[in-house]
Amino acid sequence: MARRIALGNRYTGSSRSKRYYSMNSPKADLPQGTLDLLILKTVAFGPVHGYAIAQRLQQISKDVVQVPGGSLYPALHRLEHRKLILAEWGQTESGREAKFYRLSQLGRKQLEAGSASWQRLSEAIGLILGLPEGGTR
Repeated sequence: MARRIALGNRYTGSSRSKRYYSMNSPKADLPQGTLDLLILKTVAFGPVHGYAIAQRLQQISKDVVQVPGGSLYPALHRLEHRKLILAEWGQTESGREAKFYRLSQLGRKQLEAGSASWQRLSEAIGLILGLPEGGTR
């Protein structure tokens, strides 16, 4: 069964050790900056409103990544402020007013750089975790 990754603090204390208390916890926080990268990738497919971003992340990840509004909307505002995404008001399929986000040119460059960095890190972690116990390759 896949572990779910929930965003947001589970603890009010600032101690990192408390936030990352167990590798066996059914919920784990995403590493710093990962949510921004996932949002950039999601909006790269075309204009999308905030709630749909959360739905797409959850659907694509097969329910592993679940982003509550309390984490999503501050991240969207931060990305908009950094000019990595652009926003326009529009209507959803159900006729509600919502802000639709799309990737800026600067955001596309950040997505490419962040994706390459994540890929390198992921491969390095895979190499480390693939080592047999008690020895090296």
